Amino acid sequence: MTALRLPGLVDVHVHTRDPGQTHKEDWSSATAAALAGGFTTVLAMPNTDPAVTDRGTLETALAAARTGARCDWGQFVGAGATNATTVAALAPRSAGLKMYLDQTFGDLRLSDLSAWWDHLEAWPHDRPLAVHAEQRTLGTLLFMAGVVGRSVHVCHVSRADEIEMIHRARDAGQAVTCEVAPHHLVLDGQTAVRLGSAAAVRPPLASEPDRTALWEHLEVIDCFATDHAPHTAAEKGGRTPPPGFPGLETALPLLVEAVHDGRLTPEQLVARLADNPRRIFGLPDQPDTGVEVEIDTPWEIRGPEMHSRAGWTPFEGLKVRGRVTRVVLRGEDAFRDGEVLAPPGSGRDVRESRELRERRGVRERRGVRERRGVRERRGVRERRGVREREDA
Repeated sequence: MTALRLPGLVDVHVHTRDPGQTHKEDWSSATAAALAGGFTTVLAMPNTDPAVTDRGTLETALAAARTGARCDWGQFVGAGATNATTVAALAPRSAGLKMYLDQTFGDLRLSDLSAWWDHLEAWPHDRPLAVHAEQRTLGTLLFMAGVVGRSVHVCHVSRADEIEMIHRARDAGQAVTCEVAPHHLVLDGQTAVRLGSAAAVRPPLASEPDRTALWEHLEVIDCFATDHAPHTAAEKGGRTPPPGFPGLETALPLLVEAVHDGRLTPEQLVARLADNPRRIFGLPDQPDTGVEVEIDTPWEIRGPEMHSRAGWTPFEGLKVRGRVTRVVLRGEDAFRDGEVLAPPGSGRDVRESRELRERRGVRERRGVRERRGVRERRGVRERRGVREREDA
């Protein structure tokens, strides 16, 4: 058995579906899938129900993550038509701002160019701003970001013209980074025909030449990100299937296959799954953290055996190598031999300082003591009441 040892991996593009659609996924199941896939940090997208677009909805999402997440995490906030100023105030507590500029799942798509300008200008320039922008939309967005003079991160690039546009913008000195999802590197339009309704995804699966262009521009791709977007098998098989694939548990095996094929080196893999995501999104280090991957023995991907609530995968039956055997997070086994060991709530918020964590811990311990004191006083009163009734 040959083991590849990696640092804790980072997925900067995950949909937890929590709150609002937890029958698809929640923080506990999503981060269980993350650990099983070798990811010790995930950044969650804001197109939940309700969408994370203001202080109240951010508080709701953060509370769900604090009680459910098994690995470290961050929460994006979403750009809306009228929230540019108010959402910018939430930058210190969020993983970044997400602008949805093309068709997507949910109701966060921004069609008004004036709102684009507002967010590009108002969002702090030292904080990550991620965009869903395809083809001509991407060209417009890059022009506007260049005028404003700010950096942008382009999500799930899938087509030749998009990666070439980013390459040209970068060569011209523009501050633009990008990510590519493993399913866009591996699947194409022919796969979509075979998968039928289950192939619905945004951006859609492109052509073989598009897929080839992504590999040819590997040096332009900063991150591999799963765009883990779980829906149930029944939903994907319906008449109007929602877009998205689960991907947290299949990404690393697919990329390890690319290492075997000579398309990637282990160093390039680590750069795009660990080093670059941490740098681009300003993520803290995770001491005493690492992933062990068995890279020689073939195994078969099976959706029902995965930890995601989706229970299916577009890679069903595919034989791959690269099975995660152990994940250590801060010196503790978080995953080992197929079993998730990290309990819900053990993950940390990447935007919360040690001082804030310690203060919250003090408040939580004080709250436990206060609740225990209330129960004990109630018990004393109840026992006293029983004695008084007996004496009467």
